[in-house]
Amino acid sequence: MAEGSEPAELANKSVTKAVRLLRELAAQPRTGATVTTLAKAARLSRPTAFRLLLTLEQEGFVDRIDNNYVLGWELARLGRRADPHAGLVARAQPLLQDLADKFNESVTLSVPNAEGGLDLVAEAAGSHVLGVLGRNMIGQRYPLHASSTGKVLLAEQPAERLPALLPEKLEAYTPHTITDHAALLRELEQVREQGFAIIDNELEPELLSVSRPIRDAAGTLVAILTLNGPRNRFGRDKIPEALHQMQGTVDHLVEVFWRDAATE
Repeated sequence: MAEGSEPAELANKSVTKAVRLLRELAAQPRTGATVTTLAKAARLSRPTAFRLLLTLEQEGFVDRIDNNYVLGWELARLGRRADPHAGLVARAQPLLQDLADKFNESVTLSVPNAEGGLDLVAEAAGSHVLGVLGRNMIGQRYPLHASSTGKVLLAEQPAERLPALLPEKLEAYTPHTITDHAALLRELEQVREQGFAIIDNELEPELLSVSRPIRDAAGTLVAILTLNGPRNRFGRDKIPEALHQMQGTVDHLVEVFWRDAATE
């Protein structure tokens, strides 16, 4: 059995419960939460939650202020040293490659960042590439209004936040780029309704891209999956099948990374 593919029954249940507590604590206000609140949120008995929180406190992963627990200094120290995407990329790569091979085109995975944009963190490709897709795209950023990933991100935002994310003048990358703010807002409304975004000749001539959002159990956007190809191979007639196959990849990614932790 390959490293990292051990069956779930080998996992330590106490560690799993402790991780659930930390995740629930991270979702609480900065003032923290009581053991009773955390136990209920993590679906643990109060005695179990108390024992785990006591251990985490002794190790510096949580702090206790009066009766409330907050995330601890040791967790913050370790977090600063972590690569936020390393585990995601390593485990997502086979799923991305499988999708890329099915269509013999390029696939990317992007995640929202703290600046209101997107970080492209993983990619895979079939034997055919086109233009910008022929280069290593990791770390590159593309205009939100002229990329399907960007449209998915923008569609998540309330209308009052969009001016801060978009330039006053929307740059035209091709004659088909949407450069009118009102037209872009109409496009974003359609993205919200249909659950996916498309660009067709908008970022680069003859480039068609389809993006699907990836959401956690709470419905929060955590990543965006995109399939790209040239229109002479990956035309609009391929979009229905692409959306179907992409949904399968999204479901697998959610199962691997963002599923609810198992109950006791």
